[in-house]
Amino acid sequence: MIERIPMSKKGIAKLKSELQRLERVERADVVRAIETAREHGDLKENAEYHAAKDRQGHIEGRILELRDKISRAEVIDCSQVSCNKAVFGTVVKLLDMDTDEELTYQLLGPEEANVKYGSISVMSPLGRSILGKEVGDEVITKTPGGTREFEVIEINRSEFA
Repeated sequence: MIERIPMSKKGIAKLKSELQRLERVERADVVRAIETAREHGDLKENAEYHAAKDRQGHIEGRILELRDKISRAEVIDCSQVSCNKAVFGTVVKLLDMDTDEELTYQLLGPEEANVKYGSISVMSPLGRSILGKEVGDEVITKTPGGTREFEVIEINRSEFA
């Protein structure tokens, strides 16, 4: 069975854009770089050639990875999700019970999660703990730093995903 990857419309668009850039621009650029490096003679001691071949390997590997992820994507329209419970795509505001600090995260897939920009993966320990919770519910999650307790204080739709 194929494991599906939950993804927002914005997330799938970003992956498709990267794939298109790699296939149409980067791939052609690296082929030209290899051709140019070959013209410099002996390939054994040609650093430009080896660097271009390495870059080509990375590009081809990333293309395969992106094609796989796109083919397994389960695209979810985050503007249409229910806000009754914390589900993929919702923006959840939490109250840290130890510090009284408020934290806000959008629940997204592993490909889109970026704590710096306020999103976490639904597959992360905290993301899994939040899923299905309602406003007022307690969230207890085990982190590398120990057990943390939160309260869900707000659930909204994202305007951006």
